[in-house]
Amino acid sequence: MSAAGPLTLADIADLRAYERQRDEFRQRIIALKKRRRVSVGPVVTLLFENRDTIRFQIQEMARAERMLTDEAIQIELDTYNPLIPAAGELSATLFVELTSRAEMEHWLPRLVGVERSVELLVGEGPRASVRHAEVDAAHAAQLTRDEITASVHYVRFALPSAEIERFAAGPVVLAVNHPEYVHGAPLGDATRAELLRDLRGE
Repeated sequence: MSAAGPLTLADIADLRAYERQRDEFRQRIIALKKRRRVSVGPVVTLLFENRDTIRFQIQEMARAERMLTDEAIQIELDTYNPLIPAAGELSATLFVELTSRAEMEHWLPRLVGVERSVELLVGEGPRASVRHAEVDAAHAAQLTRDEITASVHYVRFALPSAEIERFAAGPVVLAVNHPEYVHGAPLGDATRAELLRDLRGE
């Protein structure tokens, strides 16, 4: 179960210990990400992050780059801890998923600003609401360009308590409302239940 609060050095296993637990942990995270990943249209996918997905990211990075010092791990913690949502928030990595040079040349110039075009449509009828994505300022400074978008962005949604209860009741649609890309995807029950745990700080 995901615990509250940022990750610390004590949460990151050293390389030998991680190798012993990696297969089991990796299978658990694959299943978790399946419930937390939402495809919106043909090329945009959002993965909603939590403490477990971020811990896996840091563990895998430390493994791949053979990080052996607390200082190296701490840099990764400082970089990725802000992506762990607080209660009342959802945090997601947005991927523009392209597999060929032709696709990149077609989509990346057209999707400038896509990260600011993501919306959550919560509820239905007269009480329905639209919550627009907020873009992490530090990451935006590195990723945002006028001529071409990056293929990875970080976005966040903040929901007040009344809206969280509407989220629980559903329906909820994740949408991209961009001049070059208008698509929506209803959240399935398993995904909505997962994200409700984030919103409630569980």
